[in-house]
Amino acid sequence: QVQLVESGGGLVQAGGSLRLSCAASGSISSINAMGWYRQAPGKQRELVAHITNGGSTGYVHSVKGRFTISRDNAKNTVYLQMNSLKPEDTAVYYCNAKVQWGPYENDKWGQGTQVTVSS
Repeated sequence: QVQLVESGGGLVQAGGSLRLSCAASGSISSINAMGWYRQAPGKQRELVAHITNGGSTGYVHSVKGRFTISRDNAKNTVYLQMNSLKPEDTAVYYCNAKVQWGPYENDKWGQGTQVTVSS
């Protein structure tokens, strides 16, 4: 089993910064990749950024150059540094882990953390 605990959300003015953290515990070796998703009211959940075990990263176009995903393997923690925040970044942000379970890969989710950017 893998557990994910997020922290770091909050209220910030446009142009400000926040850093989200996602601490993983349990069967860490079964995690293939991790990422951050977000869901705004009335919208579908979207992938914001991901990072593989090899350190490769990817971002949705709208956050490129502003957000950075990183990982600290010693702490089993993934971070999302969010700079130059915009009101349209307002959403609940969810940490995600792709967990190998036998021949299958399952999604594990954190509880979500609210990010609100005021104009």
